[in-house]
Amino acid sequence: GSRDPAVLITRVEAGNPPDVSTLPNPGAMVEFARSGKLVDLSTFMDVDTLMSGYSSTWIDLGTYKGKLHGVFLSADLKSLVWYNPKAFAAAGYTVPTTWEEMIALSDKMVADGKTPWSIGLESGGASGWAGTDWIEDIMLRTVEPEVYDLWVSHGISWVDDRVQRAFELFGQIALNEKYVYGGPNAILTINFGVSPDALFTTPPNAYMHKQATFIKSFILNSFPNLVPGEDFDFFPFPPIDPQYGTPALGAADMFAMFNDTPDARAFMEYIVSSEAQEIWVGELGKLSA
Repeated sequence: GSRDPAVLITRVEAGNPPDVSTLPNPGAMVEFARSGKLVDLSTFMDVDTLMSGYSSTWIDLGTYKGKLHGVFLSADLKSLVWYNPKAFAAAGYTVPTTWEEMIALSDKMVADGKTPWSIGLESGGASGWAGTDWIEDIMLRTVEPEVYDLWVSHGISWVDDRVQRAFELFGQIALNEKYVYGGPNAILTINFGVSPDALFTTPPNAYMHKQATFIKSFILNSFPNLVPGEDFDFFPFPPIDPQYGTPALGAADMFAMFNDTPDARAFMEYIVSSEAQEIWVGELGKLSA
């Protein structure tokens, strides 16, 4: 299947869906299930066995009206800022623990003639999701959870003052010519997968990069000799309004089946196996679902 949601929707509507596809979120699964496009996985998968290896939360998220339509292969923690510990130490920088400290550190880097951030939002037909992650993390740190839930379910407008504040805080970094490697316009064309590379040049072209746990595999693909925890590490995306603390934003890789074929069944059964989980966790830096 395609990772491009627009391509997937077009194929499904044309009656030519892939046998199996990833889905961007449980909401997309519900839409396809509601229209009768998905195979009920419980017709050939043992749900009791799945329950023994998966949290009930994952099973619930993959279920619509009592039928299992989606399974999760792996998860990612998104509320992370990656950095080069050796570059930090050489410059005398310390890891920030609040938004104010992170902005102050960024200003210090600029004063030292350095560029604080590397940001890349390009991702083909899915471009922009990396920016969405910023907004979501900021929202979680500036509003009540109930307000966040209203926002993601279209209960409040994108021009609501609370949402606008999140964009303004993101803009404090992303729109600052001195903060961003290549400048604000470049972040639209820099691919998300290569954007952390700027942290590992000599001297570094940037010092911080916000991205999920999966970016470990991209870093090691570009720089296979780097040692996690020594040459690159991360710190939690810091709190903004203290009363909301440091919540964690997560995401997961969801698979659904559109055509009931022997190969599709075999694939779906494989991806929930411990063998598949070990590959995603051990080699790609994912978290096990």
